[in-house]
Amino acid sequence: MCKTFIAAILIDNRLHDAPKLQEILTKHGCLIRTRLGIHEAGESCSNQGLIILHMQATEDEIKAFENDVKQLDHVKLQYMNLEC
Repeated sequence: MCKTFIAAILIDNRLHDAPKLQEILTKHGCLIRTRLGIHEAGESCSNQGLIILHMQATEDEIKAFENDVKQLDHVKLQYMNLEC
């Protein structure tokens, strides 16, 4: 049964981990309904980033996504399950 999840991904080293994270997001792209990427822009662009995802997936699909993201050293993932 599909459930709705909100995931927050904090990237501590965007330059190093963004390409690998993008591959993971593409792999699990059919689960992602909305994606919002936030990082500090300006005179000195921050190396940290935050991605918010609205996802619809089964528990098993979320676990597979979580396992892939946890392989990245400088990336943290937290999510909440929004049940109706």
